[in-house]
Amino acid sequence: MDDAETTLVTMRFEAADAEALIGVLSKYVVLSRQQPGCRNMDLCGSVAVPDRFVIIQKWETPEAQQAHFNSEEMVDMARACEGLLTGPPDVDLLVGLSAHDLN
Repeated sequence: MDDAETTLVTMRFEAADAEALIGVLSKYVVLSRQQPGCRNMDLCGSVAVPDRFVIIQKWETPEAQQAHFNSEEMVDMARACEGLLTGPPDVDLLVGLSAHDLN
């Protein structure tokens, strides 16, 4: 596996209802870890910013990541977040770089 193919995703959520949002995001992470091509997925809470939560995802390929974004788990999570956020989530797609590529 070439590390340059690895796709990373960060999704940052600002909660209007932190307790309810944690439940929604926790369910999403548990179900999504079972998706084909998912290497890892974690839910984190910000120490610096109250009521900020970040999901960090690592996918084997860009295709696996894109398939997940169209999945039932993603759609269900997005719908369940309605009314729980102060604004839309911030989503960023990243490509993993190998230290060998940084010559």
